[in-house]
Amino acid sequence: MPQLRRDGDVFVLDLGEGENRFAPDWVAGVEDALAEATAAPAPRALVTAATGKFWSNGLDLEWMAGAQDQVPAFLTRVHELFARVLEAGIPTVAAVQGHAFAAGAMLATAHDVVVMREDRGYFCVPEVDLGLPFTPGMSALLLARLPRRTAHDAMTTGRRYTGPEAVAAGIADAVAPADELLERAVGIAAARAGKQAGTLHAIKRGIHGPALEALRGPHGFGAAAA
Repeated sequence: MPQLRRDGDVFVLDLGEGENRFAPDWVAGVEDALAEATAAPAPRALVTAATGKFWSNGLDLEWMAGAQDQVPAFLTRVHELFARVLEAGIPTVAAVQGHAFAAGAMLATAHDVVVMREDRGYFCVPEVDLGLPFTPGMSALLLARLPRRTAHDAMTTGRRYTGPEAVAAGIADAVAPADELLERAVGIAAARAGKQAGTLHAIKRGIHGPALEALRGPHGFGAAAA
């Protein structure tokens, strides 16, 4: 389950050591950590990290298959989490040490900065191969945060990007060796930790207004992405 700790001016949210799939309890842990970090006075920033093979492997499709009556409300909650990270009034950095797939890749993309491990782990949105069209909000998020040609390539091919490939494509901002990744991400976050919350929140809302509106609008749940 997600765990939050503080390293100086930086909150470090560890998503966990398993596949870190989006299920109600897991999402609740991320929501609570985000709320605590954003409520703290400046200076503060957030690094979202994980341990093990995965950063996040997306929605928990097994749970969703067994709780279909809860899926629409749950996906609204997932979209709201993406929106809250995207517009957060604190600097946010995703320290991606392993695979970030589907909704996990989207959560990473919602952060201000993405740092990936240089030698292992993929960024991938494989919905095209799963037969699951993106919701309007998910499409808007990816189009807002990635270069348009990269978003088109990633979304229509399901390509898996290594860290260096992700940097070249404009998905990630930097790569680092596994044993330096978290330190690098914390350093980037700490350098931005003094930003004033209201101003930063307003600027992000101005930049990402259409994506935030799409994330909080109708979703077309019958063809929800993974």
